[in-house]
Amino acid sequence: MKNKTIAIYIFIDDLLKKIGHNEPISRKTSDAEIITVALISGLFFHGHIDNAINFVRSHGYMPNMLSKSRFNRRIHAIYDLVINLFFKISVAIKKLCITSEYSIDSFPVPVCENIRIARSKIVKGNVYRGFKASKRQYFYGFTVQVIATIDRVPVEFAIHPGSIHDSEGMKYLFYESLENSTIYGDSAYTDYLFEEQLKEIENIKFMIARKSNSKRKHEPWQEYIINVSRKGIETMFSQITSLFPKRIHAVTAKGFMLKLVIFIFVFMLNSTIL
Repeated sequence: MKNKTIAIYIFIDDLLKKIGHNEPISRKTSDAEIITVALISGLFFHGHIDNAINFVRSHGYMPNMLSKSRFNRRIHAIYDLVINLFFKISVAIKKLCITSEYSIDSFPVPVCENIRIARSKIVKGNVYRGFKASKRQYFYGFTVQVIATIDRVPVEFAIHPGSIHDSEGMKYLFYESLENSTIYGDSAYTDYLFEEQLKEIENIKFMIARKSNSKRKHEPWQEYIINVSRKGIETMFSQITSLFPKRIHAVTAKGFMLKLVIFIFVFMLNSTIL
C-alpha cells in the first residue's frame, strides 16, 4: 500500500509537470496530492475518501491533506483535469500496443435499487432506465462504454444514461490514436454505417459478432476470433466492479460519475505502472 501510494503520487506529479499544469504557489496541498488521494481511495478503500485522507495523514505522507468537505470541493473543481490525465496516459498505452487489437463493451452502474427509483435524488427521468441483455437485468443509472486492449487495460471510456443502447453509446467514444487497429465487440454494437465511416476515415476495423439474421455475416473462423478476443473485457469489468463499494455514495450525478472515473483510472494505473 505504501509503495503504490508513493508511486501514484510521483507519477501524477511528474505528469502534471509534463503537461505544464500550474497552480497557486501558496497552496499547502497540491493537485497531485488531491488526485493521488482520490486514486488510492478507489484502489484500497472502495472509494471512501475519508479513509484515504486518514491514511495519508496518519502515516505522515500528506500531513496537510484537506478535510473531507474541502477535499470534495477541490476534486470536483479539477474533474476535467482528472479525465484529461486519463486520456494522456491512454494515448501512450495505445502507442505501445503492439497488436493494435482492442475490444469494446459496456457495463451498467445503477445509482439505486429498482425499488427506490421513485426516491432517487442523484438522477431523475426515464432516460436512466436501462436493460442489460447479457445479464437479463433492468437497472436505473448509467452505462459505461469501454474500449480496452486485449490485455484488459482500459484506454477509453464514456458514461451515458442507461437507456441509451450500445450501438448509440459507442458513438460517445473518441477513438483517438486507434488508426489501423481492430476493435472486437458483441452484436449489440451492430451499426453498418458507423463501421463503414470509421473504416473510411480512421482505418479502424470493427469486428462485431453478427446475429443469426444478419445481412453481413462473418465466416465461422472470424466469429471464433471475435468471441475469443472480446472475452477478456468481461473479466476486466469484474475486476473494476470489485473495487466498488456495495453502494456508491454520491450527492450529485457529477459526483457519482467522478467516482466511476476514479475507479477506471486507478484500475488502468494498477494494470500498467504499479
